[in-house]
Amino acid sequence: MSKVTVFKSDESNTEDLITEFFSINDYFGKSEQESIKKAWELLVKKSERVESAYDNPYYLHPLRVAHILAQNKMDVETIIAALLHPFDILTLSIDEIKNLFGEKTSKLILISNKILNLPINSKTLQQSDAIRKMFFALVDDVRVILIAIADRTDRIRNISGVEKSKQKIIAEEIIDIWAPLADRLGMQTEKNELEDLSLKYTNPAVFKQIKDIVAQKKDERSAYLEKAVNSIYKSAEKVGISVTIQSRAKHFYSIYQKMRKRNKEASELFDLLALRVLCQTSADCYTILGIVHSLWKPLDGRFKDYIAMPKANGYQSLHTTVMCDDKPLEIQIRTVEMHNMAEHGIASHWLYKKGTNKDLVEVDKLAIFNKFQQLKETTFADNTDFDTLKNELLGDEIYVFTPKGDVIKLPFGANAIDFAYAIHSAIGEKIVAAKANGKIIPLTKPLENTQIIEVITNPQAHPTEAQLKAVKTTKAHQKIHVWLATNEPSFSDRVEAKEKSEEKNQDGELKSNNQDLHSVNAKKQKKKHSKAGTHPELANVEIIPQKGVLIQGQKNVLYNLAQCCKPHYPQVIAGYVTRMRGVTIHRADCLIYQRIPHKDQRNVDVSWDE
Repeated sequence: MSKVTVFKSDESNTEDLITEFFSINDYFGKSEQESIKKAWELLVKKSERVESAYDNPYYLHPLRVAHILAQNKMDVETIIAALLHPFDILTLSIDEIKNLFGEKTSKLILISNKILNLPINSKTLQQSDAIRKMFFALVDDVRVILIAIADRTDRIRNISGVEKSKQKIIAEEIIDIWAPLADRLGMQTEKNELEDLSLKYTNPAVFKQIKDIVAQKKDERSAYLEKAVNSIYKSAEKVGISVTIQSRAKHFYSIYQKMRKRNKEASELFDLLALRVLCQTSADCYTILGIVHSLWKPLDGRFKDYIAMPKANGYQSLHTTVMCDDKPLEIQIRTVEMHNMAEHGIASHWLYKKGTNKDLVEVDKLAIFNKFQQLKETTFADNTDFDTLKNELLGDEIYVFTPKGDVIKLPFGANAIDFAYAIHSAIGEKIVAAKANGKIIPLTKPLENTQIIEVITNPQAHPTEAQLKAVKTTKAHQKIHVWLATNEPSFSDRVEAKEKSEEKNQDGELKSNNQDLHSVNAKKQKKKHSKAGTHPELANVEIIPQKGVLIQGQKNVLYNLAQCCKPHYPQVIAGYVTRMRGVTIHRADCLIYQRIPHKDQRNVDVSWDE
């Protein structure tokens, strides 16, 4: 996996290499081949004295980049730009390129070169400016980013020849910037490969563990999936629907994310398998969904309709997870056209439309491009608009800076108090004010991307209940809660009173016998914990023997089990954050839970600690 061989020809035989390139990518006309060959010959000539980091001739890297793009049927301008994008290393002038290949191609080469040389992985404020320049380039010509993604794909494929010290840096840059960008462009195939290959160098131990687990279960997986596939085929045939079914193991990085989220080893995860059903029409997709749910019981809360409500990157599909032979099985259902878009995103416009050029590609169908266009047409007085756009790339996280230039990553909506606790608990406890870019801001005001945050402390200050309500990070919430419970005698009483009040409101529709049972159980639990010396704030937390609950993959987070539905292992559970008593756990199908107002904004990932 560390090195990919694309061409069978002798690496030193440049004539055979370009001939093989055209043999594999046979969609170019005669005149287009001549233009590409002229660029190739120029590359070969200029790279004779250029040292490669990959233990082979330097010209192979640009050729492999061109091949990656040609696999998506990119136009001749893009292929030439891929071959000559390192023109500065080749000691080529942009005027020379313009004379040989025209202004459009030379402009594409120039911008691609600048983008690939931006210091994106640097942990300074320059990172922000670099990403901003990238966005401008993307609006101008999407092919610039496609060339950049292809370049990074080839580099990570062949990274074994790079110095060990640089391998992790390259991989981290790909994880932070290029894989998310591929995702925003809907390029799932490229995104998955970038993530999987980068994981090998950012966390080699976990990569090996996942690889071994997946390999060990290959035979078991094949038999299991074959049975499920046959069942769907037979049922689809009965209703006269033609489908194509693909079976696969989830890619390594998604498994890694599940491990982090659930705090489990790879061997403890069962939902590593997935099926993809391709249909002819959207109506067929919904029919197949009904068939799947009739064959196996669907898991509550695991159905998503991205056909009716597509993702911002244009992705459309039906997602459901069912229990097949007592194992979770994820099934994706989409049309062939949806699949093409899902796999290759914006690049699919070239792949499936012969002769398409950049001017005919309908990029405005992706929501992110509309924001890019707004960015291009905006005169920036500050970073507000840019930060909004940047969040589209970085997901639900923000990056702010200390006065020394260190980068602190926080969840979207985090404030200065969260920032202070992220630096150190002692700083969080003594915070009294904060500055953003030199200006005083309210402590509870959400921070914005790329702000420089300065914390002002006072030795006499201490955490407050108002801060507890305001913070967004688990660390800050836990630290403040512990301090209040230890130093404010009345705090626990207020927590308990608030808990009883909320439970009364939520459980108002319960029958009287259930209310009585709740009261008895609560008293028993309270008495039990009191005798054991348990802290009063945990008095109403129901304990299930041997099975705890993980909150966002973490243990030791305050939670309570709802008395209305009394969730217990192995039922599917859901959790939401309360204002005063941590996280409340319900059964996912609990009617009272379904009626909780604004719960979508308060939901957190929960799972049984198996």
